[in-house]
Amino acid sequence: MSSRTDARLTPGQRFTRGLKYTAVGPVDVTRGTVGLSWQGAHSAASGIRQRLEKSRLAKELGQEVLANLPQAIADARKPKRRPRPLVLAAAGVAMIAVGAVTFSIIRRSMQPEPSPRPPSVDPPQRP
Repeated sequence: MSSRTDARLTPGQRFTRGLKYTAVGPVDVTRGTVGLSWQGAHSAASGIRQRLEKSRLAKELGQEVLANLPQAIADARKPKRRPRPLVLAAAGVAMIAVGAVTFSIIRRSMQPEPSPRPPSVDPPQRP
């Protein structure tokens, strides 16, 4: 490897390489630590910026929601259509019927089949 490819290491790779090699260790450990610290600070600043933008957006959205609140309350108070009791009863009966058919099929499959003809050898008689 040439020195150019070694110089293009990420701070994390530089940190681990610095711990691995003793000749360039202190330099790489220092550069890796500084790089990781810089990335952490950059990430924190980016997160703060995103939170600030979200809070501004939330404030604007909150004002819009408050403006539309009376209409939302009126819409929520409108009666909702419920399923008819006859439909619910039919669905319950259908589920019970399917369960009964399934139970009878499973029960029949558990029973041994009767042999179609008697055994060819008579069983021995016990005294």
